Amino acid sequence: MKRCDLHVHTLHSDGTDTPEALIAAAARRELSCVAITDHDSVEGVEAAIAAGLRLGVEVIPGIELTAEEDGLEVHMLGYMVEHRDPEFNRRLAGLRENRVERIHAMVEKLKDQGVTLPPESVFKLSAGGTVGRLHMARAMVNEGIVKNIYEAFNKYIGDRCPSYVAHFKLSPAEAIALVREFGGIPVLAHPYVLRRDEIIPVLAEAGLGGIEVYYPEHTQSMINFYRNEALRLHLLMTGGSDYHGAAKPNVSLGEIDVPYELAEGLREAKIRGGR
Repeated sequence: MKRCDLHVHTLHSDGTDTPEALIAAAARRELSCVAITDHDSVEGVEAAIAAGLRLGVEVIPGIELTAEEDGLEVHMLGYMVEHRDPEFNRRLAGLRENRVERIHAMVEKLKDQGVTLPPESVFKLSAGGTVGRLHMARAMVNEGIVKNIYEAFNKYIGDRCPSYVAHFKLSPAEAIALVREFGGIPVLAHPYVLRRDEIIPVLAEAGLGGIEVYYPEHTQSMINFYRNEALRLHLLMTGGSDYHGAAKPNVSLGEIDVPYELAEGLREAKIRGGR
């Protein structure tokens, strides 16, 4: 069976693999297709496509945008985006600048908890790529503040924790519109995290194109529910590992079986104009 992984990250956001290394790993795992979905960045897509042509791995250009509404952080995947468009890249650069401000704000909130984290220790790990909470968690491990990244999220920087800062400029509807504006198909990422399944029909009305049904932390009952929601709302289904390399060593590239037909569905939807 041909398999794909439609949710992976490189060092251009909070992963640790170069695009070339990630595609080489995909070839070793006999994946037919991967989608590069770095946070607020498409800078790794071209290198991944070139590596894919050499190694026989199809690469779908993608992105993962972070939106916020009523204190709820919503992640929106965008597939088949026009990653070379200068205006798209200009808009993404603005989102990345906002992330830098967010890290500084979270560092200040950590101080209120009696925790000192040098912001440069976070930015060093991002190495010029899109900075995020996973970099912050890794920096906290390196500084001896926590034992592992899960403690960092659970105690300090998770969505409902004392040092969390939303600070994102996009609403979910705006994230959908941004993906659509630049030719992409917007897909709700790992919906189980939200615990707000009632927003899926609302997002569908706003132009959502699909739901990430297959995900490592989705139970079979969740998969069944989101599959039925996709069918009911006439949305595409996608799936992926959310691979981050060594930053999340418990997650393996291609660790869940995502049928290649889902990648074909994205390509066909692109031809139809995103639906």
